[in-house]
Amino acid sequence: MTVKSVAISGVGGRMGRQLVTATLEAGFKVAGGTEAPGSDLLGKDIGILAGGEALGLMPVTDPVSAAAEADTWIDFTRPGVTIAALEALKHSRVSAVIIGTTGFSADEEDAIKRAAETVPIVKAGNFSVGVNLLQALTRIAAKSLGGADWDIEVLETHHRRKVDAPSGTALMLGEAAAEGRGSDLDVLRTPPYDGPDANRMSGTIGFSVRRSGGVIGDHDVTFGSDQELITLSHRALDRAVFAHGAIAAARWVSGREPGLYGMDDVLGL
Repeated sequence: MTVKSVAISGVGGRMGRQLVTATLEAGFKVAGGTEAPGSDLLGKDIGILAGGEALGLMPVTDPVSAAAEADTWIDFTRPGVTIAALEALKHSRVSAVIIGTTGFSADEEDAIKRAAETVPIVKAGNFSVGVNLLQALTRIAAKSLGGADWDIEVLETHHRRKVDAPSGTALMLGEAAAEGRGSDLDVLRTPPYDGPDANRMSGTIGFSVRRSGGVIGDHDVTFGSDQELITLSHRALDRAVFAHGAIAAARWVSGREPGLYGMDDVLGL
């Protein structure tokens, strides 16, 4: 089975508009989209919002209405919005879900796992092919450089409007590093360095966060010993890379059994 039609959460936002364009470029139908109650985008055509031709579709506030003719739901919004949509979509015809939202709480992660028992979901902190290759390389490097004599630091930079920190991508890279060391990130993650007693504990994984201007997303993973440094890096140059990755995930997951998948599965990494 192939993707036929897509509904997009937050269709008028920066990422939502990119997703509309990527969906149309892939030859799929944009079946609908949502916006927040009271938004001044509710009366505007989805196609025009995305910078293209009119589609004869306006955003709505109800996910079920937005997905009335969709087989795939794509959501890059905020945790509460995504979880509410998953609950509502139980009453729709949607047969696959793509989640690019980050910053979920433990309870929200559990809610996603429960939803994946009945519908296939691809969830990722980043849908870029390059970032997911970086994740695989991070895992390999951490395994090869196992030992407390190699410090691991993850640095991420995003635009000033990003809410969660560290980014979902940074955490994804930290999890890959921890996995390479045969442990969990919850065990190896060091608290932020701050104050007069902020000594670095050997064998841990540290995170640094920067928020500046309109940066789409920069990520560096550095492995450091007393003798040398190794840095693996990725820089997103166009937000469209995430939208095209989401569409690739939608194409891959279509017709699959219920379950929670990641971009590792989509890319065979």
